[in-house]
Amino acid sequence: MANELSVAVLGPGGVGGLLAALLSRSGHRVICLSGEKTAEVLRSDGIQVRSARFGDFTARVEADTELREPVDACLVTVKHTALDTALARVPAPVLSDGLVVPFLNGVEHPAALRARYRPDRVAPAVIRVESTRVAPGAVEHGSPFAEIDLTGTDVPRPRLDALADALAAAGPATRVLEDETATLWAKMSFLAPFALLTTRYGLPLGDVRTLHRDELTALVEETAAISRACGGPADPAQALARYDAFPPSTKSSMQRDAEAGRPLELDAIGGALLRAAERHGIPAPVAARVVDEVHPFA
Repeated sequence: MANELSVAVLGPGGVGGLLAALLSRSGHRVICLSGEKTAEVLRSDGIQVRSARFGDFTARVEADTELREPVDACLVTVKHTALDTALARVPAPVLSDGLVVPFLNGVEHPAALRARYRPDRVAPAVIRVESTRVAPGAVEHGSPFAEIDLTGTDVPRPRLDALADALAAAGPATRVLEDETATLWAKMSFLAPFALLTTRYGLPLGDVRTLHRDELTALVEETAAISRACGGPADPAQALARYDAFPPSTKSSMQRDAEAGRPLELDAIGGALLRAAERHGIPAPVAARVVDEVHPFA
């Protein structure tokens, strides 16, 4: 990779749109991949970002419905529910040697991507940010932070470092982590209880952690045990402390999807959690019940 990268962004929504705009503003070539209507808006108007952290700005990007030439990296920023359909926009022979960088919830997607693309070019990433697409080509970044962990068990380290350097220079605090499993489970351990319970009760995090504290604690402990069995981190007290530090009004993306009538990432989060528990013989009665209670919304 040269200092200036060519980056495709599959799904220029809240996260993808923000990263596309920041990378473009930083001098990289960015190609957004989406449906034709969104692509038309991006071609004519670019991406408009409103952010207290990064400022309000408009970034010019290229846009298409399909990847038509090799790029250094393709950031996959669609929801898990749209993944299979979206990947048709990125033919493996066209991507060639490029990195596939999924910013997806859950822990099972890297294996699926490695079955489709070069296994040694799949570099999973975790992002901590609150960013919302309010209209095609319009993104509101609400959190005072944007932090990325980039990993990839078999990806050459220089490739990871080059992308991490580009992302960090564009704005988000970015680090490369050696342990892919621990990186993904660190996100899963925090996300699963938060997403499942806020969606189950239709309440923001502040109400969940006060009105349903015992259930939250039990679910956090189950999730930590599953994470430990899978080779990930396990610190229930730390997870609860992180929840307590968040603003009371915080909602999960799954809860927002439920409120908007959109498909839920229930299988990628709750389903994957239960499959991992079963694989390792870890009892997870609270998780199983909550997933079952969320299911009518999915």
